[in-house]
Amino acid sequence: MLAEGNSVKEIACDLNLSVKTVEAHKFNLMRKLDIHNKAQLVQYAIQKKIIKIPNLA
Repeated sequence: MLAEGNSVKEIACDLNLSVKTVEAHKFNLMRKLDIHNKAQLVQYAIQKKIIKIPNLA
């Protein structure tokens, strides 16, 4: 959801979680994957086929 452009607040609302919980999961995920910014997170999600890039042709 982060890699698709959703904010932490939007994710928390959609999943009925607190913003603090989503932030903690985001921090742990990025730390474990050695990812330092959102661009790297998106790149990882695309490479692992977690998200797809829409056909722009």
